[in-house]
Amino acid sequence: MNAMILGATQGMGQALARLMAARGHSLFLLGRNRESLERCASDLEARYGRAPVGFEICDLREPATFGLALDQAWSVLGRVDAVVVTAGIFDTQDRLEQNREKLSEMLSVNFTNTILFCEEARSRLKKQGGGTLCVFSSVAGDRGRKPVILYGATKAGLSYYLEALDHAERRNGLVVVCIKPGFVKTAMTAGLKPPPFAGEPESVARDVLRAIERGQPVVYTPRPWGLVMWVIRRLPRFLMRRINF
Repeated sequence: MNAMILGATQGMGQALARLMAARGHSLFLLGRNRESLERCASDLEARYGRAPVGFEICDLREPATFGLALDQAWSVLGRVDAVVVTAGIFDTQDRLEQNREKLSEMLSVNFTNTILFCEEARSRLKKQGGGTLCVFSSVAGDRGRKPVILYGATKAGLSYYLEALDHAERRNGLVVVCIKPGFVKTAMTAGLKPPPFAGEPESVARDVLRAIERGQPVVYTPRPWGLVMWVIRRLPRFLMRRINF
């Protein structure tokens, strides 16, 4: 498989890149820091004996970088079977309420700009005859929840976009996979108390690769979060107001 990963230099994206390289897939890395990209590409080449791993700057804060980065990936890989988007921004509800600049940045990156990137990738995947678009959303978007009012809103919007896109494009050969991680121990969640069923990036990477190979439209990972959110989605509003989940 030829795959491009946006957000491959840390956390779940890095774990997925290592897993895919170990299984012999060809990769092209996208991220916003050239030094980190270069270091990750060299690491993959050294660990798994891969051919030179290509990379290019692509910053979800800067939509102007999207087209050039995607064109470069297609130029190096020839055909791109999977475009994976793991990048995004998380911050606590308190900090977002107190800092409008951070809030505006998160709203843009997690929703508007992620969708703009997906639309750029969508047109290129359709032009080559199909492929898979795999995007990380979150369980935070499944239900309006007090601890993540603002972050959850961005992921709810993104999840609905991905579901509709899958409905519209699967018949045309474009498969859309929406990943909904629960709490995963990465740099993004450093300093937060891990809840029950907290996962590791490596186990999430295995679930993501399996979903891409099978074309699963929605995947909860770690798996117990699927059952947790099944229950949460069915709770009446008066109970949601009482609990702090």
